[in-house]
Amino acid sequence: MSITNEIEMLGMQKVSDAVAHTLKEMRNFAKVGMSTKELDDFGGEILKQLGAKSAPFLTYGFPGYTCISVNNEFCHGIPSAKRILKEGDLINIDVSAELDGFWSDNGGSFILGEDIQGHQKLIDTSKEILQKAISNIRGGVKVSDIGLLIETEARKRGYKVIKNLTGHGVGRSLHEEPHEIANYRDRFNFTRFKKNSVVAIETFISTTSNYADTLEDGWTMVGDKGGFMAQHEHTIMVTGGQPLILTKSNGIWD
Repeated sequence: MSITNEIEMLGMQKVSDAVAHTLKEMRNFAKVGMSTKELDDFGGEILKQLGAKSAPFLTYGFPGYTCISVNNEFCHGIPSAKRILKEGDLINIDVSAELDGFWSDNGGSFILGEDIQGHQKLIDTSKEILQKAISNIRGGVKVSDIGLLIETEARKRGYKVIKNLTGHGVGRSLHEEPHEIANYRDRFNFTRFKKNSVVAIETFISTTSNYADTLEDGWTMVGDKGGFMAQHEHTIMVTGGQPLILTKSNGIWD
């Protein structure tokens, strides 16, 4: 969507604050010995208290309020009472929701407790690249140029990007135009960012794989060549200068 008036601006900021707050609180609530279902239920209750509804459930019938992926799971992990969090786990939480007809999306990867698996560099790389990518987005910039920036920065640090997971437009539904904001230079994508449009920018930074495959559960995705992945995501409004980061309060850059 494009934000054209103050009502739309306030609506997008309200839903973005809701998903940002939920993500931050879930990250703080996560503890060793907790199940991912317990963590998801906690997030679902926050969304409910804020008047928001889970976007993946509304849109796709996803079996959970949020997506929680652990270790070799890249994204779309289903919350489960059987999945118990352990010290050093690489966890990704993706929270998206609808509130009063507006939709917003954000996510982040983090380490639970001590970094015994050595994932901090991967996480820091994902955060830093997202920050650099967003700082280069403004009206008229080619979507493919941001993809090139993300992949170039990942390669500099010894990592890969996942090519079949992308950012996207958001606002009046969970996924809108532009439908694919890739983490690499898609030479067939001639789309440019439009001033006042709302988009979700995501990094998908990987140790080993370039593509993600879906497991038999129909949701959870893992690397086609294994390894680990970090993802960080903000919903932003494109301007003629620096973008307005609507989900800034999620604290993923703190």
